[in-house]
Amino acid sequence: MSRRKSTFRVIITGFFSLIITGTILLSMPFATVSGTRAPFLDALFTSTSAACVTGLIVYDTAAYWSLFGQLVILILIQIGGLGIITVTTYCLIISGQKIGLFQRIAMQDQISAPKVGGIIRFTKFFIETTFVIEAVGALLLFPSFLKYHETGRALFYSVFHSVSAFCNAGFDVAGTEGRFASLSAYAGDAGINLVIIALIVVGGLGFLTWYDLVHVRFRIKAASVQTKMILAGTCILIAVPFLYFFFFEFRSVPLNDRFIVALFQTVTPRTAGFSTVDYGTVSDSGLLITTVLMLIGGAPGSTAGGMKVTTIFILAISSYSFLVRKDNVNCFKRRVKSDNIRNAVCLFTMYLLLLFTGSVIMSCVEGLPALSTLFECASALGTVGLTTGITPQLSSISKVILILFMFLGRVGGVTIAYAIVSPIKHDLSRLPSENIALG
Repeated sequence: MSRRKSTFRVIITGFFSLIITGTILLSMPFATVSGTRAPFLDALFTSTSAACVTGLIVYDTAAYWSLFGQLVILILIQIGGLGIITVTTYCLIISGQKIGLFQRIAMQDQISAPKVGGIIRFTKFFIETTFVIEAVGALLLFPSFLKYHETGRALFYSVFHSVSAFCNAGFDVAGTEGRFASLSAYAGDAGINLVIIALIVVGGLGFLTWYDLVHVRFRIKAASVQTKMILAGTCILIAVPFLYFFFFEFRSVPLNDRFIVALFQTVTPRTAGFSTVDYGTVSDSGLLITTVLMLIGGAPGSTAGGMKVTTIFILAISSYSFLVRKDNVNCFKRRVKSDNIRNAVCLFTMYLLLLFTGSVIMSCVEGLPALSTLFECASALGTVGLTTGITPQLSSISKVILILFMFLGRVGGVTIAYAIVSPIKHDLSRLPSENIALG
């Protein structure tokens, strides 16, 4: 077995172990407000959703889970957002233990780092910056939550939502304002909305991006092509959907609130999962656009899931190069490698196949419209957590499908494929080629 194949298996085993541990803890009687044990499948669903930073829930987090249960969910979100290998490596670093080559390669694979060199320095940057950003986020949220709640609850709300937003998890403890309400009670509060939006975007850009920007002192021209792709793609994926939501979807919202509502619903599918509106009332066009945003997700090496911005960006520029009859795919004065294009096509095909297969099965099993199940499956695959409200009523079969999708969306299709498939075998012989009509 190759060393790299082993590292991918370690990543999968780490996330699986985290989910099982969370399931056991959430199955305890004192994890619920009522003092009764949560059904195993529901505890497994919640643990998977938290560890895979998704946010899909079968029980309202604030109303069903006790303080212990909520703290377990918060810890699962934090470890799941950072990555089990990242957290383990950091613990070894601060304890003074030597980090071997195998751990370095595993760390590289988990965060999609371009090289092993400097991985320990990057890990410190990753963890320590995370805690600083989450602390700043909590401090900024605290005054806003203090307007609505007493000091203790406002502090807990601030910390919980800061961690959940930065890790792109979408879990909330605002259910006391309304069952499965998410942040709808604060839809008009610019302070809460803008901080949550900022945390989602910062977490979704990924630490590879921030590390690169810090390294070049935020001179974007000197940044790597990947960083430029992520920044350009993120701007496009915020600006274009925002215009739709502002001018067409939320026309009934008062103008003074519409900007913040439209912006929040544009950013949250990438892949946070908070909401300030009821997605059961959103039009089919709005749901379809949100589904696409959820499936795309955030950046490589970030807390976000999905196919990743770079995948879609490479597919877009590859299609453009084909249409204008260019031999090479160029971007920001660099040529894109053919391996990157093949990987992008493979990931895109795999995600679409899983999405449509899962949604069709769920539609047949539940007797629900295909768009509703498509939305739910995209939310799980992209580790988003948005829902039209059908999650609590789903059968065991559908819950298992979503559990598998959440796990795959967080661990990554490439990781699972590399953990199963043998390394590339280079075949020196080449068969005769033949042209095939494509259109």
